[in-house]
Amino acid sequence: MEILANYGTMIIMVAAIFGLLMAIGIGANDVANAMGTSVGSKALTVKQAIIIAMIFEFAGAYLAGGEVTDTIRKGVVDMSFFADQPEVLVYGMMSALLAAGTWLLLASYMGWPVSTTHSIIGAIIGFACVSAGTESVSWSSVQGIVGSWLITPLISGFFAYVIFISAQRLIFDTDNPLVNAKRFVPVYMFITAMVIALVTIKKGLKHVGLHLTGGEAWMAALAVSTIVMIFGYIYIGKKYTDDGSSVDSNGYAGVERVFSLLMVVTACAMAFAHGSNDVANAIGPLSAVVSTVEHMGELAAKSTIAWWILPLGGVGIVIGLATMGHKVMATVGTGITELTPSRGFAAQLATASTVVLASGTGLPISTTQTLVGGVIGVAFARGIAALNLGVVRNIVASWVVTLPAGALLAVIFFYAMQAFFG
Repeated sequence: MEILANYGTMIIMVAAIFGLLMAIGIGANDVANAMGTSVGSKALTVKQAIIIAMIFEFAGAYLAGGEVTDTIRKGVVDMSFFADQPEVLVYGMMSALLAAGTWLLLASYMGWPVSTTHSIIGAIIGFACVSAGTESVSWSSVQGIVGSWLITPLISGFFAYVIFISAQRLIFDTDNPLVNAKRFVPVYMFITAMVIALVTIKKGLKHVGLHLTGGEAWMAALAVSTIVMIFGYIYIGKKYTDDGSSVDSNGYAGVERVFSLLMVVTACAMAFAHGSNDVANAIGPLSAVVSTVEHMGELAAKSTIAWWILPLGGVGIVIGLATMGHKVMATVGTGITELTPSRGFAAQLATASTVVLASGTGLPISTTQTLVGGVIGVAFARGIAALNLGVVRNIVASWVVTLPAGALLAVIFFYAMQAFFG
């Protein structure tokens, strides 16, 4: 307790630096996963993807990022075990941030797409086991989170399969694909806009003081989505005028150009959805440290997030993407299967829908695994031969290594932190 009183400001500053490091790791690794389909399908250049992600990742983190924080901060570890030794919890959360951030930056440098959720949860479990014993870990909560890692790729893969098959039947396998693309692509735009509008209104805008009922939220989302759909009909109708007969090695060129436009919309949705869900991996432990120090060791049952924490997470994500994101983007965008704008759109919309669904229920999922599930779903729709099983196997192996790596690094940093402050 004396340490918190004497070194409280310094502890918060160091924790903020570690939280920023973790957010940079998220930006370098997970955001690149989120934007990789857009770049891999050549719907966006790397520079365009980075600019889009900067804007929408920050907006998602700042507006809707508070919903899943408590699951990370309190759901994994039983806080009552640290009631008599709050400084141990502070050291532990700081070591977890440093451990997960270090692993993510290393993985990003090597071009490995790993899970930030795996990293931080593994790190929190690691420090909790050595500081308070294995009984301090809420293993039932961990089972639920681990279950989500298995379920969400399946959900995302199923969504992507359905979306891609629907596009094949409604557009590509018809007598006049471009005419049907003009007819149905705005409907896909409506669905995409509805997904992102709902999470913005229902989960995000309460942070800026706007509270809507369920009915009002649905009406507002419906209005926004309808406007987007009408804009889509007008824009696509004017821009694409050929008869759809032009064919290249990737299918109907005119139709793919229409889907390139849609990829921009889904890229924005994916970036926002990712920011809203994964910023919790950085700000959850940081929020626990700040709350414990400000309350002089008292572990509040429900603490408010300090005003500067969400922007810090958003800024870190943007820095990581801009500086190191291109490496993992290349792995995900081109390695698993050959992507065109229509395939990339199916994977991206499925991923955004799944992430938004999970964020709304407060479940911290892995965007990496959700996206890979979506891309695999698209590949399965084209046949198993379209899937690069070697790349998938390597990606899964990197996921398996991540949790123990986070735990081991957290244990090392925890003992170092105790020695330094104690």
